Amino acid sequence: MRLNPAKYTFGITSGKFLGFIVHQRGIDANPDKIKAIQEMQPPRTIKEVQQLTGRLAALSRFISRVGDKSSTFFRALKSAKNFRWTPECEEAFRQLKSHIENLPQLASIKDGEPLGLYLAATDLVVSSVLVTLDNAGEKPIYYTSHVLAGPELRYSPIERIALALILASRKLRPYFQTHPIKMITDQPLH
Repeated sequence: MRLNPAKYTFGITSGKFLGFIVHQRGIDANPDKIKAIQEMQPPRTIKEVQQLTGRLAALSRFISRVGDKSSTFFRALKSAKNFRWTPECEEAFRQLKSHIENLPQLASIKDGEPLGLYLAATDLVVSSVLVTLDNAGEKPIYYTSHVLAGPELRYSPIERIALALILASRKLRPYFQTHPIKMITDQPLH
């Protein structure tokens, strides 16, 4: 096998990798992906709403409670035959645009470093954030979110927290395998 040296870069301090900006301090969202959402006009068709949700998926690890912020878009997509861009959708779109202006930098971590996992559950969404637990304060590493559907909507609060933990452990498996993780929630676990 022969490698093409023109396709590789060595000894750089930062760069784009898998659609993210990676550097020694952590991971940043790709400014091109942020700009694509900020320059979008409010969607008027189902296709445009699907484009918006696809763009949100690319930035989901940077957006806290993305399921809450985008649930109005998913509800609009469910009624495909009677699709209407409502004032509620317009307000959610405006808030989303203002929120993504200041996305957090995700922290880089060392093997074995203790981490915290905050879990939250509402009537429609379960979400979590994995954070560093050090003396310098907590810094986010990864956000997850899941919009509840079907029988999940009937879960009790403790079952929703358990679902959030299960979904986070599946999505963040490499972190769970190499770090001690402290689970933190505002729900009583009894």
